[in-house]
Amino acid sequence: MKIAGSTIVVTGGASGLGRATAERVHAEGGHAVLLDLPRSPGAEVAAAMGPRALFMPCDVTSAGEVTAALDAAVTRFSAIHGLVNCAGVAIAEKTLSKRGPADLAAFTLVIQVNLIGTYNCIRLTAPHMARNPPNEDGERGVIVNTASVAAFDGQIGQAAYSASKGGIVGMTLPIARDLAELGIRVCTIAPGLFDTPLMGMLPEPARVSLAKQVPFPQRLGRPEEYAALAAHILENAMLNGETIRLDGAIRMAPR
Repeated sequence: MKIAGSTIVVTGGASGLGRATAERVHAEGGHAVLLDLPRSPGAEVAAAMGPRALFMPCDVTSAGEVTAALDAAVTRFSAIHGLVNCAGVAIAEKTLSKRGPADLAAFTLVIQVNLIGTYNCIRLTAPHMARNPPNEDGERGVIVNTASVAAFDGQIGQAAYSASKGGIVGMTLPIARDLAELGIRVCTIAPGLFDTPLMGMLPEPARVSLAKQVPFPQRLGRPEEYAALAAHILENAMLNGETIRLDGAIRMAPR
């Protein structure tokens, strides 16, 4: 799939990895549709990008809101060719601490947003892609999900986050197989330590310490590096059913 002229929906598109991906899509001549919460700066981000960008306020866990956002994208740009799922949340909590057992509601929220929200967007975008005319490879659409190295190397306090991201990794191949007959590819990126707004909440000494854990390059990843890989997946027809670690060779320690 060529990004130029295509319409790519990016969840979590108002900041971090999602914003970088939307900006990359727009820079390469595509139509960028940013889905994010109403309180996000998504409207300002899309306005700054120009007329080939659209912001739709949306909770990825809501079938109605996602459906409305996708319908608006089709009305504006005629079709949807790609989906990049970047929306997510993180809550750190040990299974048992001095306060007692972990909060089940917090665990449920992380699963709901990260895992179920990702699947919700996939299942509702696929019908739009299935209606696209196939290209020379028979391709009608591409889906890129965001997991994490925590899916494999979950740290202390990351049970909920690791479970949600492990679920994304686990469903990548089955969904790719589900959608193969429709000409829709599915891949997942598992980022390591990236310089996103979530990471920006940490004090500078903590950021420096985390960066030193990366074998090479010994720094935090840059959102535009995630965006570059997402763009490559969109355009490389042989990438399908795969989870790609983007982490500078880090393997996370227990804490």
